[in-house]
Amino acid sequence: METLRRAAANGLLGSLPIEEHLDHSLGFAVVMERVLGRPPVRVLDLGTGGGVPGLVLAACWPRSEVVLMDASERRTEVIQREVLSWHRPARLTVVRARAEEAGRDPNLREAFDAVSARSFGAPAVTAECGSAFVAMGGLLVVSEPPPGQHSTRWPKTGVATLSLDVGRVERVDDRFGYRVLRKVALLDDRFPRRVGLPAKRPLF
Repeated sequence: METLRRAAANGLLGSLPIEEHLDHSLGFAVVMERVLGRPPVRVLDLGTGGGVPGLVLAACWPRSEVVLMDASERRTEVIQREVLSWHRPARLTVVRARAEEAGRDPNLREAFDAVSARSFGAPAVTAECGSAFVAMGGLLVVSEPPPGQHSTRWPKTGVATLSLDVGRVERVDDRFGYRVLRKVALLDDRFPRRVGLPAKRPLF
């Protein structure tokens, strides 16, 4: 909780109360364990911002490797300081990179059984960038808006282009929704496209 308070003090979290950020982050953990049937071995938090849900996931799963990725120098510097203050910082890695470029790094590409995305971008951008990190059979778990607002956000054909299957929306405590997309094939080498192109020319 103190870690999240410091992130908020640094302007890295939104206007929601800290307790809401914590509960929402815990929802990612609940959904990932529910669908995988176990904690993930390796998890990447895409666009970690102030460290949510990544830092919360790391606290939930002491044996899991957690990578926090963000393109912002300021955000990653703040999170790196937090990580170094933890008792076992080796479990946590902070990566400052654009997802389009990091998604082609052989050490990161299709190397995670779970990827979280809280507010990374539009669905097409999140799917294209996120799929690059998800291993075969793994999950991309994306925070979703309230019921009734997400029926057309993830077209099956468009998502399939990125080797993902559109799963159901998992709900936690009737408060938060999470779209679960499962990796069903290796991602085509064309993806992700160069920096900025997924947002400028979305696939769906």
